[in-house]
Amino acid sequence: MFRCPGQDQRFWKPEDIFEVHCPDCGKTVEFFKDEPKLKCRKCGQIVINPKIDLGCAEWCQYAAQCMGVDVVKNLKVIRENLISQMKNIFGNDQKRIEHALAVLDYAEQIQNVEGGDPLIVRATAILHDIGIHEAEHKYGSSAGKYQEIEGPPIAGEILEKQDIPAEAIEHICKIIANHHSDKEIDTIEFRIIWDADQIVNLLADTSEVSNEKLQGILDKRFKTDEGRRIAAELFVKN
Repeated sequence: MFRCPGQDQRFWKPEDIFEVHCPDCGKTVEFFKDEPKLKCRKCGQIVINPKIDLGCAEWCQYAAQCMGVDVVKNLKVIRENLISQMKNIFGNDQKRIEHALAVLDYAEQIQNVEGGDPLIVRATAILHDIGIHEAEHKYGSSAGKYQEIEGPPIAGEILEKQDIPAEAIEHICKIIANHHSDKEIDTIEFRIIWDADQIVNLLADTSEVSNEKLQGILDKRFKTDEGRRIAAELFVKN
């Protein structure tokens, strides 16, 4: 009988079983690392496993049996659909496409450690700059200032076609509307997107910056431990 190596508890570590607080009532819910979601026994709320790594869903023939069709769809189909929509909107703007995909890559790395809703993190990373072309069309050189106004309606229209819950769409759009400012939102998903975007932007800006100044930037700008760790590994020279 087939047994997924990731589910074989002989190879698990102590941290592969952990507790998550229900976002509705606060009761702790115990997760095994491979459980995508559980129902809170106290209030009935569906709680998403914030640490699940669904990377194998991209290739494993048993993914639907193992994780459930809905989870595989969320990761594989919705993720790819959003990337396709993002590319269609950006057209020949390869720089924007590469930026979005780079932010997605770092956001996934951070989320695997820090937790948060995988769908919200991935969707926001892909669409976080989706309003920039509309802002450029309307406002010209001031586009950067207005992309957070133009982005959420465009993102919302795209997300509504992907069978994503309304509350998730609202959360994603709120992050997009504030991804250059931390005054109106402070969820773990927002912090992950913030740090992933910071890493990608710093890749283009720090070639001549001293280690001391870089460390100051990391301490001041980054909002997650894993984002700060990745940035230090990339930028601080030994």
